[in-house]
Amino acid sequence: MSLSPQEQFKTFLENSKDILILIPENPSADAVGSAWALYHLLEKKQLQPTIAFSNHLSAKFDFLTKPGRILTEISGARDFVLSFDTTRNKIMQIRQEEKDGRFNILVTPEKGSVDPRDFSFILARFKYDLVITIDTSDLEGLGKLYTNNTDLFFEVPVVNIDHHSGNENFGQINLVDITASSSSEILAGFFETFYAALIDENVSTCLMTGLIGATESFQRKNTTPKALALAATLMNRGANQQEVIRWLYKTQPLPILKLWGRAMAKINLEKDLHMVWAEITVEDFVQSRAKQEDLPLILEKLEENYSEGKIFMLLHNDTPQSSVALIKTTDPETLQKIYAHFDSLLLHGFLQIKIGNSNLNEVGKAIAARIKNTLAETLPLG
Repeated sequence: MSLSPQEQFKTFLENSKDILILIPENPSADAVGSAWALYHLLEKKQLQPTIAFSNHLSAKFDFLTKPGRILTEISGARDFVLSFDTTRNKIMQIRQEEKDGRFNILVTPEKGSVDPRDFSFILARFKYDLVITIDTSDLEGLGKLYTNNTDLFFEVPVVNIDHHSGNENFGQINLVDITASSSSEILAGFFETFYAALIDENVSTCLMTGLIGATESFQRKNTTPKALALAATLMNRGANQQEVIRWLYKTQPLPILKLWGRAMAKINLEKDLHMVWAEITVEDFVQSRAKQEDLPLILEKLEENYSEGKIFMLLHNDTPQSSVALIKTTDPETLQKIYAHFDSLLLHGFLQIKIGNSNLNEVGKAIAARIKNTLAETLPLG
């Protein structure tokens, strides 16, 4: 009898020691909550997990117990081996030195000199036994963690945990359930089945964070009966639902609030597109003391506060000569259609478009017009 994906995942975990957990750039509450929960549970199993993601983490997650090993790039994941064939000539001594910007390895052979034919370069195995991706529809969503380490995904088994309908099933094991409310729901169900005794207050709070973030405190239509039942179970295990809600939706760092206020003062509405956009100037960043990395959170707040909006955009200058637009939509298909007509990057949940024009107002109007023309060919705009 063949094993289910959940049973296969358990088998992989039981046979692994060093485990790499990957989440998308600018991770959502679902990605953070489920990754943090998995990390803490694996530590309780005496394993050595590491979390990696390649961009900014919002301060709204500061209330969660932070994992001890978090990386923004995968360095030192495998050794580069200089190999010598010593069957004909033994190596007596090896020394190293740094000189004139070069790192030199000095080799002293037993007889004569080293024959170049006895010398070779070898890439050792990756130190990780298992890679687990969470809330990631495709590997490109991992950003530079994937593009800079593509060999990792061919040489180390990959477990893919996700709930999005567009998931590409790229793992050796795919725990993909498009009927689930979130990746946290999938992971919580797995924990309850196989590791219920390890679900403590810390793990429960992390999973609750993912569930609440993905369902907007159980208000969105993706809220499933299973998600509600799991939430009740997590509360019985010590998860503090009110604290999670307070941090995710009510408590924001002062720089974020200041930048949000400045953005709200410059809202532009494209009614026929149901589009909301705002310009963020250098002065806005200076006065609020916020950073460009905070813009995805401001984009989320735009969506939260304009219920009739379907397309949301923020513009800022990345250089004195150019601008960057961040675009988010309520409909993934709309985002894909916009992406197909722009020279842009598709990050986790939003588009990034770079324009060689520093006038934010001109850029905003031009992008809105182009989106209108694009969608007029494929979508009813009413």
